[in-house]
Amino acid sequence: MGVKAALPKHELYFYYVVLCFAMLWAASWILEVSSSNVNRKSFKSNIQPGWYFFGRKMDTADVEWMMWFSTFREHIVFALSGHILFAKICSMLAPQVGDRGSLVHTVYCVLAVLSSMGWTYVMLILSHCMLLYSISLVKLRWLCFTAGLTMLATFKMEPFISWQAGFVSGSFELRPVFFYGGCGFSIMRCISFALENCEKKEGNYSVLELLKYNFYLPFFYFGPIMTFDKFHLQANNPDLSRKEREMWNISVQALLHLGAIIVVAILFHFLYILTIPSDLKLLKRLSDWAIAGLAYLNVVYDWVKTAVMFGVINTVSRLDHLDPPKPPKCTTMLYVFSEMHFDRGIHDWLCKYVYNHLGGQHNNVLDELVASLCTYGIIALWLGPSWGIFIWAFFNCFGLNFEMWMAKFFSTEPFVSIEMAMSQSMSRRIRAVLNTFNFWSIVLYNIVALNSLDFAKLVAKRLLVKGFPLSTITVMFVTYCLVQIIKEREREQALIHDPDPPPSSTTTSAQTPSTAHPLDKEKPE
Repeated sequence: MGVKAALPKHELYFYYVVLCFAMLWAASWILEVSSSNVNRKSFKSNIQPGWYFFGRKMDTADVEWMMWFSTFREHIVFALSGHILFAKICSMLAPQVGDRGSLVHTVYCVLAVLSSMGWTYVMLILSHCMLLYSISLVKLRWLCFTAGLTMLATFKMEPFISWQAGFVSGSFELRPVFFYGGCGFSIMRCISFALENCEKKEGNYSVLELLKYNFYLPFFYFGPIMTFDKFHLQANNPDLSRKEREMWNISVQALLHLGAIIVVAILFHFLYILTIPSDLKLLKRLSDWAIAGLAYLNVVYDWVKTAVMFGVINTVSRLDHLDPPKPPKCTTMLYVFSEMHFDRGIHDWLCKYVYNHLGGQHNNVLDELVASLCTYGIIALWLGPSWGIFIWAFFNCFGLNFEMWMAKFFSTEPFVSIEMAMSQSMSRRIRAVLNTFNFWSIVLYNIVALNSLDFAKLVAKRLLVKGFPLSTITVMFVTYCLVQIIKEREREQALIHDPDPPPSSTTTSAQTPSTAHPLDKEKPE
């Protein structure tokens, strides 16, 4: 069954109606809970006065979101605006050094970091850069990886954290965030540089190239990560001309991000989706619809936050003629583990240096297992080792491999013959049923990392045990409708890229939707 298998229009319209009604119904439950518990004692620290003209309090539980778009938005806007203006002024005063491949952005980044974090922090970053640069001259991949991951681990465990944090002094409130963000992303960039230098057949990249790569302010503290080969190629491209309507597209994207920020802020006045899950006593009294809606909206919100934060940064980098990593794939479009990535910068980094390097063609079960274990091991180290992260990484790694095992199992007889005998639309419906369970597995596993293990256990218990059979079947049916809508969008995208129907073959018919190789399927998008 190909991706272009179609369903009748009236069936798709039915799915849309069911999904919209279910979303509104779940939102109404959450709205009622939010309104009736606004003065609850456990909400006091997170529910703060909101916009005056709404006359309601708002959910401020996400410290990162509030930091970006409320508490310190002036500082961040000032820094990013300064990056643009400094480069523009330098290009006007000295056109020969004002291109994006020059030291202009590096100088501004160093000055910005120096003013906000102090000279000792800059020296700490430089020491990590110089150490990995020296190791890269040996041109041994395993040595570069070992050294880089060891450096990263020193920011995740005591007493190394406290010792290195001592290099930062002062009372600036953002310094802890800047410290871990700047150090973590710097080490990942340095590892990328070291590995690319190992692949360079003749000579070595200069240390100046490493500094220009690492000290680029839009990416420095918060990412996303561009692998060195892409950054080096784009930053040294002499062609500064823009594509047709490129500035218009950049402006539109900036306005969309601004609109998303406003919409999220408005919703936080009515739906306390971040604060409610922290109160288990209250959760136990909520309806199954409210619980399912909270779980789903928490994962969707995390995608929106990541897309907006990286979108703001990427808008600035596009003005510098860079092509940054794509925004993360929308959670509502995920039903297989192989496409689950919230940060495409880390995703590209892991694919290039770990997953594809160890997994080869991704058709061997053992190689795939080793590649996925190493990949999620590095992700766990990157996010910071904790039981919640370990559980999240284990189940996602298991889901990734389980998809491959099932793909191989269903590609054997008699399943191939059975699917060949049925229509493409019927095959698509059966696959959607299987993908429905996958979808909620993804949601539950991510709730462990985003919220808590207790909340994930409560959601699973409600939907699978206490809510069985009525709530379970109802929620799964709504999810089935969502999966069919996702598949329809994929079909439309496939028709745009390839209007001609693909030739049918036994191999194509035999594959399940989970045959997409883990962490490596972005091209259809």
